[in-house]
Amino acid sequence: MKKQIENRADVSFLVHQFYAKIRADEEIGSYFNTIIQDWDAHLEKLTDFWETNLFSVKKYKGNPHEVHNEVDARFDGKITSNEFGIWLNYWFQTLEEHFEGENVETLKRRARKMGTFLFVSMFEHRKKMVENFSKQ
Repeated sequence: MKKQIENRADVSFLVHQFYAKIRADEEIGSYFNTIIQDWDAHLEKLTDFWETNLFSVKKYKGNPHEVHNEVDARFDGKITSNEFGIWLNYWFQTLEEHFEGENVETLKRRARKMGTFLFVSMFEHRKKMVENFSKQ
């Protein structure tokens, strides 16, 4: 029987299992493996993010939009909705493999929204960069 996501330990387990899949993926793993130098620190920060997101604790500090815009710029704007789709599919798969219950559905909805917002933010950032470049 699968368990509910009830605490930070569960969120940490989820994040570690999920990013093991991401890191091994042939299509999107290189984005993460190129950028992230300290995986332990990154996984801790992502555990903070999802714990904050799910349980409303004040642990996460950061700006996901800014970070993802910088990553996209580093890869010359090559990140597409396809990469976000792969990411989201792994998230759903990992949740369903290990957990059940209301928090699983909440994390699915929030990841879907977050992915959409981040992709739109990257798209808008690209547009601004092109506009700024053309003004020079």
